[in-house]
Amino acid sequence: MAELPKIISVDDHVVEPPHVWTSRVPARYRDQAPRVERHGLGSMTYIGGRYQIEPDDNGDPCDWWVYEDLMAPHKRHVAAVGFDRDEMTLSAITYDEMRPGCYDPKARVADMELNWVEASLCFPTFPRFCGQTFLEAKDHDLAMLCVKAYNDWMVEEWCGQSGGHLIPLCLIPLWDAGEAAAEVRRNADRGVRAVCFCEIPPHLGLPSVHDHDGHWDPFFAACEDTATVVCMHIGSSSKMPAASPDAPPAVQATLSFNNAMASLSDFLFSGVLVRFPRLKLAYSEGQIGWIPYILERADDVWREHRAWGGVRDIVPEPPSTYYYRQVFGCFFRDRHGLESLHRVGIDNTTFETDYPHTDSTWPETKRVAEEMMAGLADDVISKIVRGNAIRMLELDLA
Repeated sequence: MAELPKIISVDDHVVEPPHVWTSRVPARYRDQAPRVERHGLGSMTYIGGRYQIEPDDNGDPCDWWVYEDLMAPHKRHVAAVGFDRDEMTLSAITYDEMRPGCYDPKARVADMELNWVEASLCFPTFPRFCGQTFLEAKDHDLAMLCVKAYNDWMVEEWCGQSGGHLIPLCLIPLWDAGEAAAEVRRNADRGVRAVCFCEIPPHLGLPSVHDHDGHWDPFFAACEDTATVVCMHIGSSSKMPAASPDAPPAVQATLSFNNAMASLSDFLFSGVLVRFPRLKLAYSEGQIGWIPYILERADDVWREHRAWGGVRDIVPEPPSTYYYRQVFGCFFRDRHGLESLHRVGIDNTTFETDYPHTDSTWPETKRVAEEMMAGLADDVISKIVRGNAIRMLELDLA
């Protein structure tokens, strides 16, 4: 290949600017909507697999999101681009210290150009990866307004001011599947083809994809009808896997693909992909090297244990059938996955840059991709770095 095709990244992130909600909810709610305040960052304690952080105005200045009784600080590892590797810590950070591409769409497009990226799909930060923040809110009427305000900002401002380089990814009200379906359709009417969802809903206290009453069916039907991709980011169940409760965060980071693996297993045996044969699922930041084995194992279980496995009447064909037809994986560094590409699926694999997180390959993504994919056929490389994303998201790009 003379030159790597321009990349379409299906997993990046936006640090929402302070005005997202205060400028878009009705005036009477502006003092209650998510807003930014500057306070010091106090002590950090690692408890139960996550850091507990308290404000302290004697600490380093930090910009905090404030919403109901929640205070969520900005930390450097979330807005890491531009810092040296050893500086990508949990330190306090303000918008002034961030690279503007974290929160400004025009600056983001400029950083994409530096990184050989033509288009990018961005997950939220303050709402968390599928809008858990609003699910956990006490006032769901206000939370619904916040979901809609975020989606309006995503479509009209973040993507609308990007010249087509930023691809809209919207939220749903997770607490109401019917309203979720309506929000999918509302956004699809203005060209949105991607929505955030939880990888393992029971971790959020929600019905599973196996629910006998088809709790999520209205949502899945709306996604199928509108060709909206269900995008599930690792951590979108608010629970990262760890071997021990006192293990360091590095263990969770190493095992993060476990959630994607568990979620895919759920879907393959749920019947959802049977009932909705045009529904598309996308797993973000889970890498791809684990996929061949879980497909092999799922097919073996379906074949050998279906008499007692509870899926004889639910999944009529080997589970891998539905994966190859309807599911997309995503990676940024995975040499083993590329060596197993014939099992992962050439047509099921997409690429990401993870801007602006610590895993991001910015601004060296082109070099990283060329080194990893050296030896692959030109048409395969083209599919991985852009073609599959175009097909998955129905983008109007060559």
